[in-house]
Amino acid sequence: MTTPAAEPPADAVPLVPGPKVRDSHPLALALFALTAVSGLVDAVSYLGLGHVFVANMTGNVVVIGFALAGAPGFSVLGSATSLGAFLFGATLAGRLVGKRDVARRGRRLRRALLLEVVLHGVAAAVVIAGGTEGGARFAAIALVAVAMGLRNGTVRSFGVPDLTTTVLTLTLAGMAADSRPGGGTGLRQRRRILAVAAMVAGAAPGAFLVLHGQTVWALVAAAVLAGSVAFLYRESA
Repeated sequence: MTTPAAEPPADAVPLVPGPKVRDSHPLALALFALTAVSGLVDAVSYLGLGHVFVANMTGNVVVIGFALAGAPGFSVLGSATSLGAFLFGATLAGRLVGKRDVARRGRRLRRALLLEVVLHGVAAAVVIAGGTEGGARFAAIALVAVAMGLRNGTVRSFGVPDLTTTVLTLTLAGMAADSRPGGGTGLRQRRRILAVAAMVAGAAPGAFLVLHGQTVWALVAAAVLAGSVAFLYRESA
């Protein structure tokens, strides 16, 4: 006799079927914009806050290795602060979209983005008050990393392929492996290219602002862009 498959918990939040989300879908457009925000804030943190990533946690793990080996210009404490804050934000996202949360997809995304806007704004205020050294530096890193963890954990629950908004490693691997020269069908290649372009589109102006002493305005720009996505996104799950 065949044992019936176990039923999922009644309060589980299923992943949205990502492949049905086309590149022109409101959710995909929102995620492209948020990918640009990730490039912007990583430019701020890496160039302006001591070679630390706040969105790309793979980079932070590698940077910690560099620092442990004694490479100049890298900080174990800075990257560990970012990593811990990111994990806290992702844990918070798990609580917000997890058990007994029956909110619609759009509501969940807007809620996460409003918190992200607040955190970017507070980080900008911290930099205005204390600059980018000492305790102010670590506070700014922690605030933005919490925002990125919160957003990443929320976006992950949507299950949209190649649009995590914070990392591109698998996106780039898929771009090559699934290409026609790689023996694939080229599925979702445009999405992958747009995701990479969005990251660059955020990183370039972010770097420009930081290199010209405008770190605060870069953080304000991140808050404004995330807030615009929250305001304009009206698709419901």
